[in-house]
Amino acid sequence: MGIVEEAHNVRVIGGGERTIVLAHGFGTDQSVWRHLVPHLVEEFRVVLFDNIGAGPTNPDYFDFDRYATLEGYVLDLLALLEELRVESCIFVGHSVSAMIGAIASVSRPDLFSKLVFLSASPRYLNDVDYFGGFEQEDLDQLFEAMRANYKAWCSGFAPLAVGGDMDSVAVQEFSRTLFNIRPDIALSVGQTIFQSDVRHLLSLVTVPCHIIQSTKDLAVPVVVSEYLHKHLGGDSIVEVMACEGHLPQLSSPDIVTPVLLRHIKYDIAV
Repeated sequence: MGIVEEAHNVRVIGGGERTIVLAHGFGTDQSVWRHLVPHLVEEFRVVLFDNIGAGPTNPDYFDFDRYATLEGYVLDLLALLEELRVESCIFVGHSVSAMIGAIASVSRPDLFSKLVFLSASPRYLNDVDYFGGFEQEDLDQLFEAMRANYKAWCSGFAPLAVGGDMDSVAVQEFSRTLFNIRPDIALSVGQTIFQSDVRHLLSLVTVPCHIIQSTKDLAVPVVVSEYLHKHLGGDSIVEVMACEGHLPQLSSPDIVTPVLLRHIKYDIAV
């Protein structure tokens, strides 16, 4: 195992000829894909990994300067694909990882045959003629709550992000992966993600994109999926699912897994 693979806790499973890369979002790790993976292993070579800073990774690897922008994660992804000798993959990115994959595809479109976005947003802050869902004051309060008492913040944020039943397995699972992150790292990552704006890069994305979104998502309003569809440079398709929450692959796997599989296996009809 190479250095990059070790740092990211890479697991490669399945025996298919085509490679699929599953990338998780903020506050989670590769375990967020546990409902989807069993449906992929017979047909695909499945690559799972943890973003640096996620709970299961060594916090010593987290460089606050490198990960002050999404570019650090983009370089990680490209290094990972190179070390695994991936020549082309279907990339499934949840939340911020959708944009990480999109940015990576701008410099290396050859590495990606398709991008599947789940709960993706190019900007979380509202702007002139753009509704991202948050005002700066909202984010400042969120960061202050993380700073003041991280564990208490996790307990409040997890059910809001997941949506639905406070006592659900999905809320407990997201709470667990949030708790596993070192608080100063979680704050830094949260600031990087929520203050990010990659709208200017969307027109440069030429790889086909499948945009999948919950009807109701604390972090990503439904209009954002239409914004992505309108501004991406290549072919794209949107599907809004009849489920709630920012982590629908955890909270509504019965709905989300078939949708993801359909978009993974079938191409956009042009």
